[in-house]
Order: sequence, then structure tokens, then C-alpha cells
Amino acid sequence: MSKTVKVAIIGCGGIANGKHMPALSKQKNAEMIAFCDIEKSRAEEAAEKFGVEGAKVYTDYKELLKDQSIDIVHVCTPNDSHSVITVAALEADKHVMCEKPMAKTTEQAQEMIDAAKRTGKKLSIAYQNRFRNDSLYLKQLIEEGDLGDIYYGKAIALRRRGVPTWGVFLDEEKQGGGPLIDIGTHALDLTLWLMDNYKPKSVMGSVFHKLSNRENAANDFGPWDPEEFKVEDSAFGFVTMENGATIQVEASWALNIVEQGEAQTLLAGTEGGADMKNGLRLNGEKLSRLYDQNINLNAGGVAFFEGSSETESDREARMWIEAVTEDKEPLVKPEQALVVTQILEAIYESARTGKAVYFD
Repeated sequence: MSKTVKVAIIGCGGIANGKHMPALSKQKNAEMIAFCDIEKSRAEEAAEKFGVEGAKVYTDYKELLKDQSIDIVHVCTPNDSHSVITVAALEADKHVMCEKPMAKTTEQAQEMIDAAKRTGKKLSIAYQNRFRNDSLYLKQLIEEGDLGDIYYGKAIALRRRGVPTWGVFLDEEKQGGGPLIDIGTHALDLTLWLMDNYKPKSVMGSVFHKLSNRENAANDFGPWDPEEFKVEDSAFGFVTMENGATIQVEASWALNIVEQGEAQTLLAGTEGGADMKNGLRLNGEKLSRLYDQNINLNAGGVAFFEGSSETESDREARMWIEAVTEDKEPLVKPEQALVVTQILEAIYESARTGKAVYFD
């Protein structure tokens, strides 16, 4: 492949403008040459701001995929279309970075993996929180054995009043759910990756619609419309892994709490523990005394990444482009993202049936 890759963006809404396109624009060996959105004006605006001269604009992603000069496609559409667009892009001989969550269902996610294997193209999912300084540093500590055998984790994605009132976030059909599938997915991915444990055995879940019917509710993004709020306002899960480890999942857009935390994890192992409250904090026991320690991540670099000025989104884009140009495995593997989708789907199913979900 040439040193400069040609990238297309499908879905030119909030996440594309807020993360994907700005990060890609900083990569010297990537050019955005095509933009697609069902609203042509959004694609045109994206092309003007981030595209190369002569960048093409589409309203039909199938027409975009006919362009054989495109190397990579970024799928930034609502959750219900992730699978169908990704599969089509892979079969059109493009590498694909798909926004999180991988898909609404495990079946759809598996179809994406099957297509990647069938075509030999690379597929990754946009879980950018793995690329944060604290996440990468903690991953190295864990790999060096500082926490020992990690047998308890908590995936934390809690907002007090942070209901997104734009786009299709409140549409269950298009999104597949609310805070659990939106922000809970990030916290769960981070926790599974740090634990390096992708073998769930059973899941219990609870899903609540307790505050969504309120008129003129206090909310960071302005009051929501109760008639449109079709997804849960909070959800919780308890996951047992095959090796006996357990993981709690906490996700909310609206919950009567004071302490909030998003895309955070708490881990407990045989040799020590870690959490992400007010930065990265480690704890343990030494010389018969307990200790806790806050890590200063501004004091030096980590061998795993380059350039302390990079944001997690910039680093995600750089390492993804490198995976394609240097034929390396992406940091976020689709098989890992599939397990995240499996667990999220099981939490919803358990909440619906009132029974535990068991995996084969």
C-alpha cells in the first residue's frame, strides 16, 4: 500500500466532527477524499473543512464504496447501521474503523468479523479510551504483574444528569439502548482489556426507566422530551467470567448520585489494585502497611506511545493508520469488541427476562 492512505467518512455527524475527522487531519500519511451523509449539506461541510481538494460528496454509501481508490472507511453512523455498512465496506476491499459499539447485536457483530476474515481486510472499533495515558500506563503495570491476578473489576460510566438530547440517542430502534450501550460500552471495553479477560460465563442485569418521564428535568444538555426518551436512563450488570473473576457494570445518563465517573475502571488483584478516581491511583500492601499512590502522568513518557502532547483520539488515529500501512494488528481487535457487545446484549436480555444469561 502507498505511504499515504485514502480515507472515506460515512456519517458526518457529531462523532465524526468531534473526533474522527480532526484526528485524521493530523495524520501526515492520511487524506480524506470522500464524505457521505444522508444530509448532503453535512457531507459538503465536512469535505470543505477536512477534505483534500476535489474531495467527493455522497448521500449513498453504496456509491461511495464503488471508488476503488479508497483504502479505509470510517463508519460514524447510528448503531443500527454499523454492521451492514461495515460488511459492505469490507467486501468492497476497504479496511474499516467502526464507531462504538461494534453493533446492536452479537449476531451483527459476528457478521462483521466474518466479513473481515473472508476479505482479509483490517477491522477495528473506536474504543479510544484505551489510548489514554492512564490506560496505557496501567496496562503496562498489569502486564508486568504489579496487580497480580485480577479477579474483580468495575466498569464505571455514571452521569448524574447527562442525557444527550440531540441526534438519535433516545431512539431505541436506531441505538439499541441508552447509557449502557452508549457510554457503558467504553467502560466495559476498558475493563475487559486491562483484565485481559474475554471469557464471560454468566450475566445478570437490571435496566431502569425511572427518571426519563420527567418534564423540564435538570440536564446538562437541556430538558429532554419524555415522549422521545425510549431508552433506559440507567443500567447495571454483574458479570461472572469463566475463571471466576467478576465484573460490575454501572451506566447512567440520569441517576441521583453526586460522584460521577465516565470511561473509568476499578480493578482489584492479588498483588494490588487501581482506580481512575481523580487520576490514576494505585493501592497495595508493603512491609505490613497499606498504601495508595497517585501517578503523575505528566512527568515522563511511556514506551508504548510517542509524544505526550497526543490526545487519545489522535493516538487512536495514528496507531490505526500504522496498523494499515505497516500491516500490524490493531490495538482494538474486533473479537474483543464482540465480547463487549455480547455482555451488553446479555444485560439487556437479563433485565427483560429477570433471569441470568449463560454463555456456552
